[in-house]
Amino acid sequence: MITGELKGKIDSIWETFWTGGLANPLSVIEQVTYLLFIKLLDDNQIKKERNAQVLGVEPKNLLFKTGNYVNEKENINVPYTHLRWSHFKDFEPQKLFNTVKDEVFPFIKQINNGKDTAFSRYMKDAVFMVPTPRVLLKVIDGLDALDLNNKDIMGDVYEYLLAKIASSGTNGQFRTPRHIIRMMVELMKPSLNDVIADPAMGSAGFIVESARYITEHYSNDLLKAENQERFITTMFSGYDTDQTMLRIGAMNMMLHGVDQPDIKYQDSLSEENTTANKFSLILANPPFKGSLDYEAVSKDLLTVTKTKKTELLFLAVMLRMLKVGGRAASIVPDGVLFGSSGAHKAIRKELVENQKLVAVISMPSGVFKPYAGVSTAIIIFTKTNTGGTDKVWFYNMEADGFTLDDKRSPIEDNDIEDIINRFHNLDNEAKRTRFEKSFFVDKKDIIANDYDLSINKYLETEYKKIDYDSPLAIMDRIDSLDSEIEVLKKELKSLLNLDL
Repeated sequence: MITGELKGKIDSIWETFWTGGLANPLSVIEQVTYLLFIKLLDDNQIKKERNAQVLGVEPKNLLFKTGNYVNEKENINVPYTHLRWSHFKDFEPQKLFNTVKDEVFPFIKQINNGKDTAFSRYMKDAVFMVPTPRVLLKVIDGLDALDLNNKDIMGDVYEYLLAKIASSGTNGQFRTPRHIIRMMVELMKPSLNDVIADPAMGSAGFIVESARYITEHYSNDLLKAENQERFITTMFSGYDTDQTMLRIGAMNMMLHGVDQPDIKYQDSLSEENTTANKFSLILANPPFKGSLDYEAVSKDLLTVTKTKKTELLFLAVMLRMLKVGGRAASIVPDGVLFGSSGAHKAIRKELVENQKLVAVISMPSGVFKPYAGVSTAIIIFTKTNTGGTDKVWFYNMEADGFTLDDKRSPIEDNDIEDIINRFHNLDNEAKRTRFEKSFFVDKKDIIANDYDLSINKYLETEYKKIDYDSPLAIMDRIDSLDSEIEVLKKELKSLLNLDL
């Protein structure tokens, strides 16, 4: 969640670019993310070096080596220290500008050079566009002042800059708040046995958080060579149609130790996406951008739900991409849960009758503010192709730890920990009633309600009887109060020496 302090610092950097002559907002976004990436690369190595020093060992797998970096194609032969943020940030303006433009930028573009990786594919066309030494110096000073303990800062900065140019949401795309991503990953508990995908990855938040979860929970197992190889190559996949997001996603994954994820330019709903029965886990927040032309949609998706609406088609494509036994957690707009069209009912019926629908978590409408006030839910299901839904767990989330207005200020009320704990102990939920925040609904009740999955259809409210006084008794109290008022008025006039 981007804070007011961070907003102020990013505003200052934005203003520096703007007044310095770089007026294209998307170019500003790319330049900021490149520079953040350069800083984070150095930060990561500093941590490695410090840890190795504490342990009394030599640091391994360093990006910035001893000696010189040589790039004959670019005619570069400089000490690796020249390429490190902690070193060049103190150069005088012109030397700083020349170093970043002519040495550092070519260096980051050739990381993984010779390998067909997501990073090398999407960085090869990157262009350094900072206009002047003065602008670069001010921007580097501004970025150096940011707290980058959270590696997902690049995604947060992108989100805020995109909102500033009023582009966020024009295609139904809203970056998922980091704490919601983390909750969904905690709910699904990815493991080293999973093959994980996001068919609408954006800045790769879901697969980045999955990588972090696995690193934290399977650190010892990752010491095995075969596990490490899978982790950095075939475990994670992400698709998007925004080149900027693909670059950010590739940089984000690399910073989290995943050097060669399957990140590629692809419209997941089109015929070009032929992936089927591959993934064991899908996490996503697909775009809710209205309608597509039938001609642009893969025909096999239309057999599941004949619609032009992306929010329904993405559920169909997730079912196709999952292997049997694979599971998914996806954010959907509320309309998916209760829409009355044939397509809406078809996808809900598919999940309930032919797959195993596990849970529906209703989220408050302010979760995506200040960028959108859309009401959403998380649906969790397992692909079986043979059914398996007997009851569905519903949770009525009322608070996510932040106010639900445009400010999104931190508050104490937060249902997230309760959601995670209850989801992982569903056996204890059987006795909960529909008057509570969470409860089960039998499949037969869902069918009876035309496969409606909105929580309000099943949530019950307890009304308490209140006994009121009779109208005559209320009138007597009013008369008594009037009399008291008259007495007080007379006393006040007396004090003011006025005639009665």
